Amino acid sequence: MKRVFSSHNAVLVHHSRNLLEAEGIETEVRNQMLSSAMGELPPAECQAELWVRAELVPRAEEILRRPAISGPDWNCVWCGEISGAQFAQCWKCSALRP
Repeated sequence: MKRVFSSHNAVLVHHSRNLLEAEGIETEVRNQMLSSAMGELPPAECQAELWVRAELVPRAEEILRRPAISGPDWNCVWCGEISGAQFAQCWKCSALRP
């Protein structure tokens, strides 16, 4: 296993975990409860860490470095609701983006 991401912000660690697991990469989160020990332990040792199998590190790093989805908002063809570029489904009627 090898560490591919770490942060004091557990939300970022779990978001990164979700990105990798959505791509079929098994992950392990370590040290997520050590933030309460900060002060007794060095802060760098208290970060939550995301680990993957060594052979999957290049693919995991590629996924984590992908740019965020951007572009114009889109209109739902069924209900006309406007959604941001990052959404693949209408929040109002659940129709998929064309």
